[in-house]
Amino acid sequence: MYRFLHSSDLHLGKAFGTYPEAIRNRLREARHGAIARLAQAARDGGAGAVLLAGDTFDAETPAPDTLRHALRAMAAEADITWIMLPGNHDSLAATELWRRIGSDAPPNLRAITSPDPVELAPGVIVLPAPCTQRRPGRDLTEAMAAPTPDGCLRIGLGHGAIADFSGEEGVAGIIAPDRAQRCGLDYLALGDWHGRMEVNAATWYSGTPEADGFKHAAACCALLVTLDGTARVRPVETGSMGWQTVTLDLLPGDDPLARLDAALPPLRLRRNLLVRLVATGRLPLSDRTALKAAAQAAAPDFGWFSHDLSGLATEARPEDLDGIDRAGALRQAAEALLAEAGDPDRSATERAVAASALSRLYAFAQEVGA
Repeated sequence: MYRFLHSSDLHLGKAFGTYPEAIRNRLREARHGAIARLAQAARDGGAGAVLLAGDTFDAETPAPDTLRHALRAMAAEADITWIMLPGNHDSLAATELWRRIGSDAPPNLRAITSPDPVELAPGVIVLPAPCTQRRPGRDLTEAMAAPTPDGCLRIGLGHGAIADFSGEEGVAGIIAPDRAQRCGLDYLALGDWHGRMEVNAATWYSGTPEADGFKHAAACCALLVTLDGTARVRPVETGSMGWQTVTLDLLPGDDPLARLDAALPPLRLRRNLLVRLVATGRLPLSDRTALKAAAQAAAPDFGWFSHDLSGLATEARPEDLDGIDRAGALRQAAEALLAEAGDPDRSATERAVAASALSRLYAFAQEVGA
């Protein structure tokens, strides 16, 4: 029996350049903190090794402090053995990166720079397929057919796509889906896909231990793998920052503020969450305006918050437009914006801008009249 922790895609040094500076710094620090959380997850699960299946670093030239801090963090977890595989973001083509790792690596880190089998423990062999470049163009996991002594546990460690994850139909990718069976592997640990995925009982993507976007709804985790004749896999949560999309489909008669309040997470959790609110359907102008104001009021509670009301059509009753003005230039402007918001000949972006402007005009009129 042998037990280890499978993780991948830490992407240390990821810039998160489209986000404000304050949350960028927190996201980068959360990724660095994943190293200690992985070590603790391994300990708690009775594992002495963490296998990192590629893309430990986000780029082939990470900043010197990013690399140094990562190596020192692994060194600090001296009771854990780290196995680090090059991925497509930090492939072997980054010769300077892997030279620096080799010269500065702590004794408990093994950087894999060749497909040669690696003895992880007596009777336990890792068969690695390090990425030679960003797009190798062939199935590097063929090297996992290398012979090992009889009776050894054979663990494949690779990085890349079994399917083209960008396509809805799952176009055939590079790594053979039955690689574990072909090469007599007890387990195939894969990286590249940032969400947890079971390919088959002996082949898994662990996903990233710390989320970096809204694409994957499941909590970020590592996989605690026990090999004892079969592969038993247990997800262990490791994420510290959450990414959540909140969707509201609204119709006239709904209470948008109550719906929003029920959909948002509790106050105690909000600081460590990035939330994207997406509202669809249609609402009266007054309710739409109130929903937008409530979303803006809640935003500072979160690590980061955005709201998208572009899919929410506006119904304006006469009394709603009267709330802006009963006549004159403001009334004419409101009627023009309402017409643009519902004009099917305009683009979705133009309709959304008009609806947002109408909502803002209504809110402004309410403030002035208060």
